[in-house]
Amino acid sequence: MTSRTYPHGVPCWLDLETPAVDAAVAFYGALFGWRFTEKLPPGVPARYVVASLDGTDATAVAAFATPDPAVPAEGPPAWNTYLAVDDAEASARRVIELGGQVVTPPEQVGPPGAAAGTMVRFRDPQGAPGRLWQAGTRLGAQVVNAPGTWNFSDLVTPDPDGALAFYGALLGWEVDPQIAIGMARVPGYGDHLAATTDPDIHDRQDGVAPPGFADAVAGIGTTDGPARWSVVFAVVDRDVSAQAARDAGGTVTSTEENEWVRTASVRDPLGAELVLSQFAPQHTG
Repeated sequence: MTSRTYPHGVPCWLDLETPAVDAAVAFYGALFGWRFTEKLPPGVPARYVVASLDGTDATAVAAFATPDPAVPAEGPPAWNTYLAVDDAEASARRVIELGGQVVTPPEQVGPPGAAAGTMVRFRDPQGAPGRLWQAGTRLGAQVVNAPGTWNFSDLVTPDPDGALAFYGALLGWEVDPQIAIGMARVPGYGDHLAATTDPDIHDRQDGVAPPGFADAVAGIGTTDGPARWSVVFAVVDRDVSAQAARDAGGTVTSTEENEWVRTASVRDPLGAELVLSQFAPQHTG
């Protein structure tokens, strides 16, 4: 089985930092049917729990972690989007050059000699928190877009033009309103998928998705509030999953429909926000 890899600039991993890891496991296990594996040995005060579809890293989808006590918490728990980079050190320097903030410098995480990767916590110039990730043994999410897995991360910001200038220079993002319905793209990403884990992507999207959608890596939205990442998970049926979220102790804050998807915005019992998305295209032209 070919492992899923992520070129420079592509969102690659998710985690939720919370002191209530067991509560997170209970909610998301009930919502998505995930299975969980503790990655730190017993007796260590920290927790790092990887969620997967079958209990193995081959189907890893996300993780839950206790917060780093050296990093002050800001607000309730929130899902973190990790962005793949080829060189964490060079990318951290570039964040600063482009007007962003490096919250924690590049640090290897995971066991010595087999590091999961090198992580950088940062904030973009509009204040959105994010993570840079130079992969080691943890390549990133291995199952995506399937029901119960990560579908997309959308950057919501009061200054889309400023954000695009930053991420374009840092990660190579491009936006063309006539291609991929204005979403940020990493040119060549679709070809990378076709050559690795998704050989049918171009044929499957032909006539269904907008031109260039195979290269799309993130949505860009506008908000009057603080800049942040909105994390979207795929589901089979929006209404069934929304009710499952309620039954597990979450709150459905809104529902929406457009020509492509039916969505529900959810706040989990920990305060973290997420979006459930059912792909339901109204046309194929």
